[in-house]
Amino acid sequence: MKLNRCRFCNEPLKYSFADLGMSPLANSFLKKETLSEMEPFYPLLVQVCHNCFLVQLPELQTPEHIFREYAYFSSYSHSWLVHAKKYVDMMMPRFGFNSNSYVVEIASNDGYLLKFFKEKNIPVLGIEPALNDADVAVAAGIPTEVDFFGVKTAKNIISKYRQADLLIGNNVLAHVPDLNDFVCGMKSMLSPDGIITMEFPHLMQLMEKNQFDTIYHEHFSYFSFVFIRKVFSKFNLTVFDVDELSTHGGSIRIYAKHDKNDKLPEKESVAALIKKEKVAGFMELDHYLSFNSRVVETKQEILKFMISLMQEGKKIAGYGAPAKGNTLLNYCGIRSDFIDYTVDKSPHKQGCFLPGTHIPIYHPDKIKETRPDYLVILPWNLKDEIMEQMSYIRKWGGKFIVLIPNVRVF
Repeated sequence: MKLNRCRFCNEPLKYSFADLGMSPLANSFLKKETLSEMEPFYPLLVQVCHNCFLVQLPELQTPEHIFREYAYFSSYSHSWLVHAKKYVDMMMPRFGFNSNSYVVEIASNDGYLLKFFKEKNIPVLGIEPALNDADVAVAAGIPTEVDFFGVKTAKNIISKYRQADLLIGNNVLAHVPDLNDFVCGMKSMLSPDGIITMEFPHLMQLMEKNQFDTIYHEHFSYFSFVFIRKVFSKFNLTVFDVDELSTHGGSIRIYAKHDKNDKLPEKESVAALIKKEKVAGFMELDHYLSFNSRVVETKQEILKFMISLMQEGKKIAGYGAPAKGNTLLNYCGIRSDFIDYTVDKSPHKQGCFLPGTHIPIYHPDKIKETRPDYLVILPWNLKDEIMEQMSYIRKWGGKFIVLIPNVRVF
C-alpha cells in the first residue's frame, strides 16, 4: 500500500495521532428526501509527520466538493461577532490603518468581519469560495471574489485590485490541503510594509483539553506554533507576535510580515509560546502518539453516561449542529435513539438532518414544546452564551450537558 506523504515536507506518514473510525463529511447535512440514499463515509484517521510534526488528514475529498456550498455562516454567532469587532478596534490604532489602507480577508464567509472595517471607511475585499456565503456578503455591501486562495488567485487579485496592507485569515488555514501554495500566495498578496494576521485552533489546546471532536475531514491540518513558524519562514515571512485566544476552545492569532520589513520587532510572546510548547512535548513524537488512548477513554465515558440517562427514562435533546458535534456523535455512535433532535439558530440548517446520525434539526422553539430533561450543548465553545439563551429550561428542571473534554452536567 502506498503511504500518504506529509503535505508540508513530503515525508512518508507512518504514525497515527487519532483514529475516529469512519465518518461522513461533517457539514454534509441531509434533506428528508435524501435520507434513504447511500451516504458516503470516509476514514477519519489523523496522522503525524515524524519529521516536521504536522498533524494532518489525507485529502479524501477536494476543497471544491466540500466548500463550494457551505453550511456555516459566521454572523449567526453573537460571541464571534463581538470577537471580530474587538479585533478591528484593536488593529486600527495599533498599526495605524486608515482610509488609504486596503484590507483583504481570505475565507471571508458572509462578511462578518469586513463590515466592521467598512464602517470605518476602510476599503475592503473578501475572498470566499462558498457561493452561498459570498452572495450574503455581497448583498451586505462587502465586495467579494469567489475563489479558493493560492498563488494563482493572489496574482489575479493584485492585477485587478492591489496588494493588501492587512491580509486576514480566520479559521481557514486548517481547511487548506496545499499549505505551501497558500502561504506563498499570501507572500505575493502582501504589500511591502503589510501585516498578515491568522487565527486558528491551537493544537496544544486541542490535546490538553481533549478536543478530538474538532477533527473532521474539512480540517486537513492541525497546527502547533512551532510548525506555523516553519511554514512562514519557508516563504520569507516572519511571525513577529502571537496572541493566545479563548475562541474555539483555545486558538492563537499570529502576526506576520515580510522578512525585509524591519519596522516591526519580534515580541517576547513568540519566544514564550515556543518555550511553552517545547515544555509540553511538541518537539517529541511520543507526545503526539499519546493522544489516541485518551480519545478512546472519553468515548467509553460518554456512552456509559448516555446509557444511564436512557435507562432512567430521561428525554434528551441537543443544541447546535456544528461540525464538531457531528464528529463526536458519529464516533460515539450516538443517534436518535439517544438524542431525539437538535436545534440550531441558522435557518440554513433547520429542517435538515445531521450527517451519519440522521438526527433532525429544528428551530430552538422546539425546546419549549418538548421540555427535555437534558440539553446537550454540541458547540461547547459557546457554552456560556447558549446556557444564558436557554436558561428557561431550568423552570421545568432541565439541565445542560457538555461532553468535551469530559462529561459535565450544569
